[in-house]
Amino acid sequence: MVDEAPAQLTLADIARLAGVSRSAASRALDVRAPVRGPGADRVREIAARHGYVPNAAAANLRLKRTGLVAVVVPRLTDTVMAMLYESIVTAAAERGYQATVMTTDDDPRKEVERGRALLKQRVDGFILTTARTDGADPFLLELKERRIPFSLALREDGESMAAVIDDELGGRLAVEHLLANGHRRIAFIGGPAYASTSQGRERGYRRAMADAGIDILAGYVRHSDFSVESGYAIAQELIALAAVPTAVFTANDSLALGVMTAAQRAGIAVPDGLSIVGYNDTPLAPHLAKPLTSVAVPFPIIAERALGILLDGGGPAPEPAAPHLVVRGSVASLI
Repeated sequence: MVDEAPAQLTLADIARLAGVSRSAASRALDVRAPVRGPGADRVREIAARHGYVPNAAAANLRLKRTGLVAVVVPRLTDTVMAMLYESIVTAAAERGYQATVMTTDDDPRKEVERGRALLKQRVDGFILTTARTDGADPFLLELKERRIPFSLALREDGESMAAVIDDELGGRLAVEHLLANGHRRIAFIGGPAYASTSQGRERGYRRAMADAGIDILAGYVRHSDFSVESGYAIAQELIALAAVPTAVFTANDSLALGVMTAAQRAGIAVPDGLSIVGYNDTPLAPHLAKPLTSVAVPFPIIAERALGILLDGGGPAPEPAAPHLVVRGSVASLI
């Protein structure tokens, strides 16, 4: 292997030259507990030869040496957030770190108050799942101004390094499955307009409908707060439309559960009267009375990548992780 390196190396460059992963290179260069072995020795040799200087944020992280990472989520009653947090706890433990969680109710003011309290406890950095695309994120701005290490997970703000899902692809997979089963009147229930996850899933929905040459009827696109209660309320409105949808794609499984409950209480059978596809493939999905077809998200991959951004620094942002569709019994064929 020829060590042709750029003038200013990043951790990703060292990993590439040594033929190891970025996380493996990080562990080899961790002065607290460096790993041993030929690969690790080569990482250190290349770093020394090229005068590698660690990313400032990552260096700051090592100097603090508290070993504690804060995970910021809207709420832990959201199964998706709990699943991601558990994945981060596991991935952090493998690196010798602990993870603590902070909830914000998706309220920027609470995020600032609670985030500052955690900073006083000298957490080493933050993984935030609360990023917004509307600019109303003062705590994220404060972290940047104070040069506090952070990464984003699941959601992105359009600027910062983030570990995310290809949500547009996920939306397309869901809607293409419905189209393949003969559905044409397909509604979409998304999350908040400021959440990149909801935006991506809606783009996938619209792209699939457009590619199939199908118009989206008035009232078929709704936004919510990702809750069961919102799914239930919006489903009641959809059922009351003159042109009732034959299928609904929801931006998460909680919304899908609300839709399913509303349909059943209205005497509409799932899936024969209303087909439903959810998103995130939460543990409840296969155990519902009518098992839910859902788009599965690889949470362990997101957790590892978010930690990699936070702890390793440098290098390009990771590519969006690919979701896949898990087909169960909540979609009927109209063909």
